[in-house]
Amino acid sequence: MPLVTTKRTGLVDQVIDQLRELMASGEWPLGSRIPPEAELVTALGVGRNTVREAVRALAHSGQLEVRQGDGTFVRATSEISGAVRKLCGDELLHVLEVRRALEVEGARLAATARTEEDVLEIEACLRDRDDAVRRLDRETVITKDADFHLRLVRASHNPVLIGLYEGIIEAVRSSVASSFDPEIPPEEHVSHTELVAAVRAQDPERAAAEAGGFLDELLAQHSDSST
Repeated sequence: MPLVTTKRTGLVDQVIDQLRELMASGEWPLGSRIPPEAELVTALGVGRNTVREAVRALAHSGQLEVRQGDGTFVRATSEISGAVRKLCGDELLHVLEVRRALEVEGARLAATARTEEDVLEIEACLRDRDDAVRRLDRETVITKDADFHLRLVRASHNPVLIGLYEGIIEAVRSSVASSFDPEIPPEEHVSHTELVAAVRAQDPERAAAEAGGFLDELLAQHSDSST
């Protein structure tokens, strides 16, 4: 998506909107360094102060990180994800607690609201995730495990819950990365088979219990390692 020259009204807000769109679309991926200030000034057709103010606002919201002498980097690709990262930082315990709140309710609602198409897609996601676990492919496990949980929450058909979960998906991936240990044999990793079975059986209480169970284990492990 190319940058376009902005109108001379509400310049800072317009620049913020354009930069957010570049991050949300993936043109500026998570962790990437954004173009230098001079390049943004030229592309946007605005002054340096306008660009600086927009970058400062996005850094304050947690979406950008300014590293003196190194540049400005994408820290989150959405406003919600930026807020979560700003509030939780790198504290895994807080992220796991938020995940538990959203995923337990997501599983409960999914068991009631899911369609047959939802179930088939969730099962496909789980197969991909389990295949990556069997291969101890860390990067693929991180991606596929987060995809599985996101697809499960989407089966709730609750747009607010889905929006909140989509907003923290980067934090979810980070928590999966922190929890996955390639030294553990594949058969000892967390299984989500019973969770999917509960959703297919339309058993909301069992689905909620399964969703909360493995996160409770992670929370307990993290609490033990922190003491």
